[in-house]
Amino acid sequence: QVQLVESGGGLVQAGGSLRLSCAVTGRPRSYPAMGWFRQAPGKEREFVASISWGGATTYGGDSVKGRFTVSIDNAKFTMYLQMGSLKPDDTAVYYCVAKTTISGAWVYWGQGTQVTVSS
Repeated sequence: QVQLVESGGGLVQAGGSLRLSCAVTGRPRSYPAMGWFRQAPGKEREFVASISWGGATTYGGDSVKGRFTVSIDNAKFTMYLQMGSLKPDDTAVYYCVAKTTISGAWVYWGQGTQVTVSS
């Protein structure tokens, strides 16, 4: 059974940076892609970024492009989300996700980590 454990969230001022981590346990190579979603209060869940174990990346909307970078450490089975130039609109719970097939749904979800950006 896969486990996704996020860490690195917290409170940061606008313009600052944070790095989120997601450690994968339970046959991590069985999941060809991993990603990040976020959900702000009162808003729908939003796709942020994804990455395969081979390093192929996809990013969500224009709101994060150029500011967020997703990466993966194959040796540690850990995925990262480096967030820069943070804005109050980035305030959300960030979830680590994994899928069992490259074109399938995001089946596994972590517990989420809160990111709060103050103005």
